[in-house]
Amino acid sequence: MSTEPVPPQRLLPRLLPLNSPGYYVFLALIAILILGPLGGITASYMNFSLGFFVGGQVLAGILGSTVTYFYGPEGKHGANYMQTAAASVASMAAMGVLIQAMVWLGLPEPKTWHLLVYFLCVGMFGVGVGMLYTPVLVDKLQLTYPSGLAVANILRALTDLKLLKRSVAQLFSGIGIGVAFPLVLEKLGHLAVIGRLAATGISTSTVGAGMIVGARIGVPAITWAVIWWALTPWLKAQGWLGENDPYRKFAFLVALGTIMGAAVVDIAIILRQAVAKLRAGAPKAAEPVPAGEEWKRTNSTRLILWLVFWGLAVIAVSFGLMQVPLHWVLFAVATSFLMMLVNGISLGITDSNPISSAFVLSVVAMAAMGLVDPIAGLLAGSIVFVVCSIGGDMQQDRSTGWRLGTNRTNQFRFQVIGVLVGAVLAVYMAKIFMAAYPVLKEDTFAHPELKVAQWQSAMTYKFVGALRGLTAPKAWQIPAMLVGVALGLATEVIRKVVKANARYKEWSKKGKGFAFDFAFDAVLMPSPYASSFAGFVEFGTSMWFGAGGIFSSFWNTVQKWRAEAVHKEKGPEELPEDMSTTSLVGGGLIAGDSIAALVLGVLGLLTLLK
Repeated sequence: MSTEPVPPQRLLPRLLPLNSPGYYVFLALIAILILGPLGGITASYMNFSLGFFVGGQVLAGILGSTVTYFYGPEGKHGANYMQTAAASVASMAAMGVLIQAMVWLGLPEPKTWHLLVYFLCVGMFGVGVGMLYTPVLVDKLQLTYPSGLAVANILRALTDLKLLKRSVAQLFSGIGIGVAFPLVLEKLGHLAVIGRLAATGISTSTVGAGMIVGARIGVPAITWAVIWWALTPWLKAQGWLGENDPYRKFAFLVALGTIMGAAVVDIAIILRQAVAKLRAGAPKAAEPVPAGEEWKRTNSTRLILWLVFWGLAVIAVSFGLMQVPLHWVLFAVATSFLMMLVNGISLGITDSNPISSAFVLSVVAMAAMGLVDPIAGLLAGSIVFVVCSIGGDMQQDRSTGWRLGTNRTNQFRFQVIGVLVGAVLAVYMAKIFMAAYPVLKEDTFAHPELKVAQWQSAMTYKFVGALRGLTAPKAWQIPAMLVGVALGLATEVIRKVVKANARYKEWSKKGKGFAFDFAFDAVLMPSPYASSFAGFVEFGTSMWFGAGGIFSSFWNTVQKWRAEAVHKEKGPEELPEDMSTTSLVGGGLIAGDSIAALVLGVLGLLTLLK
């Protein structure tokens, strides 16, 4: 008999044993009261300010791991449940821009409970649609889902207390700066230097977003912002821009076209790869799974019933409460299945979920079938938009669970909780932000003379512009979009041909080849998804976004050189890309900026109420 002493159990596991009801309730409360709202506020703010959002899986995974660390290696499943719920809260909260688009289009503000029921039904339907394709995309095709892989690596790595402390410190450093900087701009804006800095359109969320994506995405934003700025006088001379119009009122059409053109190429390649995988047979799992794969099992009958119930609920609510013509609702529900499959494959292979493209393509299809009412187009297209967002989260989270062996049924339950909380946040965050910052209610597409500061509302701008351009187009609008489609199509074809060349791949790994590859990606032939960003936001926003990307890539390159010099013999420490210092600090900057904006907005509202 062994006389080796048994290590004492930590307090938290003693109070809430692993897999007990209290344990799951504890995780759910942290997810919906702390991690989810933090991610939701951040995502909502980003969509109002920049027009895209970060789901917050990395932030939620790291912060959740500070709790589940005490449960040892098995705690990774609890952290995964929490990040699943938090990511769903964030994705749903970001959908509040749809309410802003309703205001811009002149839709009488629906009752709050109507909006809550609408978002809830569409979100729950999205959960079911995403889960429907999970056995094919995650289990059979075993697509990579790069962000899902990164989160899985993070949850494994954060059982190391030293690594956990460092990651949390970097995140909170970014949050601290993100909170403090806008407060300084607000309180000291009367000073000449601070005022001039604020006038450039700087925000820590813009810089932070650039730090996350890097220079290969940031530099094209700068390049194309300069190009559009230089073209502005010519566009005004042609009568395509008014005297006070910003270039993005024209550029967004070309930018939309470039995304659509690139998407055509990517979808064709993705579908070809999917067919090839099906013919070749799925590879074996990278890791052994528990005997019988109990964690993977789902009840198909319940899933079908879920889809039928929530699909009918979406139809009833959209037609009955939101007054959307029935034929467009049915079209949107049917289209959601197709677009979710395409977007799910795209997310699994490229880590890109083109939800705005799904919306625009749906509206284009409806316009071709006779759509004339932009409000009906917005509400019907929103079904596709929300389903692709939530369904993509579902599949990405399942890819993380597949790698960790996390119970799939439990993940489903946590995602449902996240969607429920996120539907509430989507409505109330939109109302709070628009009440605190009235410029968000102003249709800056129709009134470009308005000063919007950091509130670019690029996603809303895209939606409203596309709906108005398609349902009541001016003579030059469709040609402008078609020029963008041709540009995006040609650029993406060239990029794919060059990048697929084996000799180029080898040559571009170091030295002059690496330098040329960077120039190719950043300047010569940038990704249409990257260059299009400049078409949706103002000049200063593109500059600061690009600056963040340049700084991030420079910092990471220097750090890599130092690591290689220090670890010549034992090799550098391997960490997921999402855990680099700049990505963690950048995520913190976004979170901090959004919290500061919310606090300032609420304080402003309280002052008005007094």
